[in-house]
Amino acid sequence: MLKLYYAPGTCAMAAHIALEEAGADYEGIVLDFSKKQQQSPEFLAINSKARVPVLVSHAGALTETPAILAYIAQTYPDAQLAPLNNPFEFARVQAFNNYLSSTVHVAHAHKLRGHRWADEPSSLDDMNRKVPENMSALMQMIEDTMFEGPWVMGETYSICDPYLYTIARWLKSDRVEVAKFPKIQVHMARVEARPAVKAILPHH
Repeated sequence: MLKLYYAPGTCAMAAHIALEEAGADYEGIVLDFSKKQQQSPEFLAINSKARVPVLVSHAGALTETPAILAYIAQTYPDAQLAPLNNPFEFARVQAFNNYLSSTVHVAHAHKLRGHRWADEPSSLDDMNRKVPENMSALMQMIEDTMFEGPWVMGETYSICDPYLYTIARWLKSDRVEVAKFPKIQVHMARVEARPAVKAILPHH
């Protein structure tokens, strides 16, 4: 059985949704970040990064959302969560998810994780003030140039969709109105209506 370590409000929600979509046999293990459980010796032995998500399989532990999503899609091909038989299209899926991970998530992290890049209070305040502008610009780029509709990659639901949904849920706390992005707003409603998402929402 797979084990997914996650915390509410984090990007681990994307992997949680994908496991449900795939019909995977897994156990969800929630970490309480307010109690710093991600820094416990027990968890650090699993993931020295002290972050979620972590997916533990018979082969070992996987970290980083794009890698976990790809693993789920490849392990459960019948769920058709990625175009596995088309290397170029699968690479496009990976490119989108890596953009969310390396660029959009990082822009969001400047709000509460500015200490990763600076120490001066004035620098932290400046980074926090910049978050709405940066997140708006990145989501606008997705809306205008990446989102194909009705799902991210076009007519077929894929591992890109729960990931975009997860990050779009952060916009309100980033002081960005999702209504500015009508395609993404409609997409969020479509994802939220799926049974797999309804099943895991109470945990997030």
